[in-house]
Parts: sequence; C-alpha cells; structure tokens
Amino acid sequence: MLRRPFESTQGARIGVLRESHFGDSPDTDRIAGEAVEAMRAAGAVIVDSLALPGGYGGDEYTVLLYDFKHDLDAYLAAHPTAPVRSLADVIAFNNEHAAASMPWFGQEILEAAQEKGALTDSTYRAALARSRGHARAGIDSLMDAHNLDALVAPTGSPAWPIDLVNGDHFITSSSEPAAVSGYPNVTVPAGLAHGLPVGISFIGRRWSEPVLIRLAYAYEQATRRREPPRYLPTLPTDAPR
Repeated sequence: MLRRPFESTQGARIGVLRESHFGDSPDTDRIAGEAVEAMRAAGAVIVDSLALPGGYGGDEYTVLLYDFKHDLDAYLAAHPTAPVRSLADVIAFNNEHAAASMPWFGQEILEAAQEKGALTDSTYRAALARSRGHARAGIDSLMDAHNLDALVAPTGSPAWPIDLVNGDHFITSSSEPAAVSGYPNVTVPAGLAHGLPVGISFIGRRWSEPVLIRLAYAYEQATRRREPPRYLPTLPTDAPR
C-alpha cells in the first residue's frame, strides 16, 4: 500500500479513536483500519483503542443555531446585490416559492435559527462555554495521558446517494469534537467503499495545525488514495469496494 517512507511520520505518536468512532460502518472501519496500518508501516507509533467523550447534546445545537443566523446574516448583508439580505429573507423567499424550493423538505432548522437572538445572549454564551470546555478537556486530557501528536478517526461513513423520500442516511462522523472545541482537524482521502469516498481525519490540540498538516501530508503522499471525481449520473450498484 505504501509508495515510499516519509521521515515526518517516524516516531509520531498517533492515537486511534477506535472505541468512540469505529463500529458504525464495516466498510468505513475497513478503510480506516488500512489507513492506521499505513501510518504504522510509515514509522508512526500507534496507540490504539482510545475514546473521546461525547455528550455535547443540546448545547452544541444551540450554538449552531445562533452561529448560523449570525454568520448568514453577516454574509448576506455584505453582498448588496443579493436578492436576499438576511436569514429572514431566505425563509420568506422559500415560503413564497415553496412548490419549487421545498418540494421534498421543509426549513425547520432555518426557522429555529431565526428565533435566536444575538451572540451576546446569556443562553448562547453559556452553551458555548459548556460545550467548548467539555470538548477541549476531552481532547487535551486524552492527548496528554498518552503523549500524542494527533488523534485519528474515520471522517465519516461513505457518502450516501440522495434519497428524496427517506432523507439523509447519516451514520457517523468524527468532526464533532474538533468543531465544538475549535481545535484543528485535517481530512484526507482514505479510500472508496462501493465507489463512495471515505476519509481519515487527523485531530489535534489547539495551535497544532503544523503537526497535523505534516502528518496528513505524509499519509496522503505515502498512500495516494485519492481518486478524481467521475461525476457519474448515478451510482453503479455493482461498484467494487
């Protein structure tokens, strides 16, 4: 699998989040497992069977709704030629053109975000502090306990074909800890499952971007798992693993 060794991986201590972010998709587990073995073969020290705590729950979603409204309003306001200038305008447009813009789904999340106030609200500030503190403590304590340079996990399950009747088929993702904590996360291609892409994520502590980029680049160059998109009109059901 490896094309050539990279000195930047020699001796790097990489923790595998097998206990918290594996087990939901056999294809994803297989591809992520191959990625871990590629890192081991390139000289990394693998610390396996680790877990990050979850439990961000409602706080994370509260922060998402506030941030979404604030950031979308700011983005649209900065584009004076845009036909919509705020989240409220987007909601109104969708309601006015519901037959064309929402034949398969509603806009419940947009409406929930619109009900939120400013980022100075005490509800937002408290939810942000709780969720961010919990996520940062989980990453920092795990990396400190095992003297790690990075954590790795499958980025997510294979991308799913669009299903307008049953909706998204989301299975799993490892982006939550880094996203909630505000810590860096680098994702690179790891392989294909039935023609669908799967990635591997390198997660680190605050300000560790140089380390993660070095490790992710070394893995990417050693394995060359990226395949250019083919823009197929539909997914072949007989696509090989």
